[in-house]
Amino acid sequence: MSVRELVVLGTASQVPTRHRNHNGYLLRWDGEGILFDPGEGTQRQMLRAGVAAHDLNRICVTHFHGDHSLGLAGVIQRINLDRVPHPVTAHYPGSGQRFFDRLRYATAYRETVGITEEPVGADGPLARTPGYTLEARRLSHPVESYGYRLVEPDGRRMLPDRLAAHGIKGPDVGRIQREGVLDGIALEDVSEVRRGQRFAFVMDTRLCEGVHALAEGCDLLVIESTFLDEDEELAVEHGHLTAGQAARAARDAGVRHLVLTHFSQRYGDPEEFERQARAAGYEGELTVARDLLRVPLPKRR
Repeated sequence: MSVRELVVLGTASQVPTRHRNHNGYLLRWDGEGILFDPGEGTQRQMLRAGVAAHDLNRICVTHFHGDHSLGLAGVIQRINLDRVPHPVTAHYPGSGQRFFDRLRYATAYRETVGITEEPVGADGPLARTPGYTLEARRLSHPVESYGYRLVEPDGRRMLPDRLAAHGIKGPDVGRIQREGVLDGIALEDVSEVRRGQRFAFVMDTRLCEGVHALAEGCDLLVIESTFLDEDEELAVEHGHLTAGQAARAARDAGVRHLVLTHFSQRYGDPEEFERQARAAGYEGELTVARDLLRVPLPKRR
């Protein structure tokens, strides 16, 4: 059975707390696992969450600040220690190649898995698979940063009443799906478009065009809300979002499920992020992330 869910490994921003580890997020997308922004301690959080190195197919790093990348060393060494049998691809800003190299080879270990390095240098598609297209968009942060977006290809849903009206049943259903036409009846006559699901991951950034492009039409948006609205000046200065800014971006983009995360240690009440997001007019499903939480993608409409 295919699974599509977000496994939250860590939710703290620059400084971890007693209850929040540094960043780390695993997206399970059918048979693949995509690890986003493995901060310090990610390998241990994976253990606590029941995530194995064998679950990883891609690693996506938004930028090279420590809370988003220091866990790379441990994760990569664990991939090699466990002799992961399938290819693993790493995406990260190309301007940070020297940081990736240092983290990949931070200490001595036996390299048994060839990790494919695919640095990001511009907006656009990064990979196409049968199950999704992975895209990147530039964000606005003091260092080069990219957000990521998965888009599933649109499919078609067969309509039983129309199939029956045209007398199509049994093996002929599969045939018209494969061939697109059967005895003069087109696939479009007995089916409708099933919109592909969309997921986006937006970390450290000010409001910018990249935020809106990544969020557009998402079923699940994971987005930083480092600051509360009363500290918007600090957010702008340091290249971050507030809860209200993130929520308005999600509202305007038609996001179905909004996940707020990457919280500053200065705040003690996580419910205030939800209150401010609702006050900003976001009416969809809303989750204030906590460590080890699992968030399923919404069911198709």
